[in-house]
Amino acid sequence: MRAEIKKISYYLPEQVVTNDDLERENPDWDMGLVGSRIGVLKRHIAREDETALDLAIKACKNMFAEDRSLKGLVDGIIFCTQSGDYILPPDSCILHKELGLGEDVFAFDLNLACSGYVYGLALAQGLISSGRAANILLVNADTYSKYINKHDRSVRVLFGDGAAVSWIAASGSEKGIIDIRCSTYGKYYDKFIIPAGGCRTPRSRATASSNTDNSGNARTPENIYMDGMAILAFVNSKIPAQINGILSKNGLGIEDIALFVFHQASKPSLDKLASLLKIDPEKVYSNIDRVGNTVSASIPIALKDAIEEGRASAGDKVLLSGFGVGLSWGTAIVNL
Repeated sequence: MRAEIKKISYYLPEQVVTNDDLERENPDWDMGLVGSRIGVLKRHIAREDETALDLAIKACKNMFAEDRSLKGLVDGIIFCTQSGDYILPPDSCILHKELGLGEDVFAFDLNLACSGYVYGLALAQGLISSGRAANILLVNADTYSKYINKHDRSVRVLFGDGAAVSWIAASGSEKGIIDIRCSTYGKYYDKFIIPAGGCRTPRSRATASSNTDNSGNARTPENIYMDGMAILAFVNSKIPAQINGILSKNGLGIEDIALFVFHQASKPSLDKLASLLKIDPEKVYSNIDRVGNTVSASIPIALKDAIEEGRASAGDKVLLSGFGVGLSWGTAIVNL
């Protein structure tokens, strides 16, 4: 049995930080140039007392308000985040409590980032096709802003906070997930990392000390470090091959896909993928200019926006592709 993306809801923090705001705070940052290069003009940032779980609760309650029958149908929660409220318990269990769901509902967290939506779809698809569940909440939420040094232009200008929930249900028709492929490149795990704060390197006075790199970006080992050039090279070398492979396996070509929704990593990555795959730019959806890179929530947020804008509709084949931390990547073909 196929699994389909029945509905998507999302929630973005009320606080908006524009490029003008960042330049006022950092007069030496040429945000006009930065914005034109990376494609982000503004991003939503969680309050100091607002967590990824808070955003997820609001996204789920929005969905329940839209469809009051859903609460009694949910079999399970898959919560993808790298910004948990606690080391333990998992956010999924707290979300279960906040939503008032029954005891027979399973709940677990998935610790992945930008590939997390596609990986989550793969897990939901497996549970539904095996008969273990019929209705799953796939929740993707992160607040990377809490891990970013305010003086690190390389990542602060790029990331935004947000949460999305997708209702993944058993499909009785041709609608749904046609195929999914997930991959890992653990050899380069350190190209996108927070070096300290876990059990390997616990927080200490030393890990709280800031260093400045050759580009003038300041960060501590407790902050996000991203090797942007290495990540872009990874995207360019691995993602097109996976996309061409999954299309070929299913007897499809680029021309058969109505819309491509990539993880909203950056404008250069989206432009390069379109060029390498020879995709008409009109068939590549992007909302990075107004929300930034929202990590694993970026694909469902973009897909929801694309549908609402009429860029994709029922019966269309849409390709979803996420890539990043791990390093990991995944691609799904979905019949809406």
